[in-house]
Amino acid sequence: MLPEPDADWPRARSAVLRDAIAIGAATGAYALSFGAVATATGLSVLQTCVLSLVMFTGASQYALVGVLGAGGGGLTAAATAVLLGSRNALYGLRLSSLLQLRGLHRPLAAHLVIDESTAMSLGHESDRANRLGFWATGASVYVLWNVGTLIGALGTQALPSPRAVGLDAAAPAAFLALLAPRVRGRAAVTVAVAAALVATACVPLLPVGGPVLVVAMLAIVIGAARRTSSEVR
Repeated sequence: MLPEPDADWPRARSAVLRDAIAIGAATGAYALSFGAVATATGLSVLQTCVLSLVMFTGASQYALVGVLGAGGGGLTAAATAVLLGSRNALYGLRLSSLLQLRGLHRPLAAHLVIDESTAMSLGHESDRANRLGFWATGASVYVLWNVGTLIGALGTQALPSPRAVGLDAAAPAAFLALLAPRVRGRAAVTVAVAAALVATACVPLLPVGGPVLVVAMLAIVIGAARRTSSEVR
């Protein structure tokens, strides 16, 4: 006997697709600033677009261009970007059991594992809706992020001097915007303040990008220590 069709599925599907497109549009608008920032720091339009196509993780991309724009080396910039992007590996562990993919679908899905697609793969009434949320959001954000990057990069080319209008300061400002919503609670504020103090102390001692790596490791150590402490209790 065939299973009865899910009468609520059309409604759920429409809601998931609507949210996915809205998230993609918002992220695409944010990508306009990345395209402008990246070209303002010295990358060509082609390099900027390839970065969005291949790396496709906003915080890591901002980290890379931020370090390069400040005069840091390529290895330091890449290491900073990898550290920030490592959270996607943790997302992948959670999504693996949901998506249950094999073959070529696995690397494709891995490329779409970002904050937005992970968030949309949780909290729906069924695994079917969660899977649709992942794929629809990942595809929507990927397409519109790259379109936004291209438009932002091309728009900057029309300016005689992007630095003259302050676009070189957009990368650190974007990081503050990304960080602020996550600094909630006493523990998060403590870590943020400690990281700021350590980074400031390291600035005259380390090359550009070095302080970011130091405070990233500090945050990892503090997080691991807090988790171990809570498990002991």
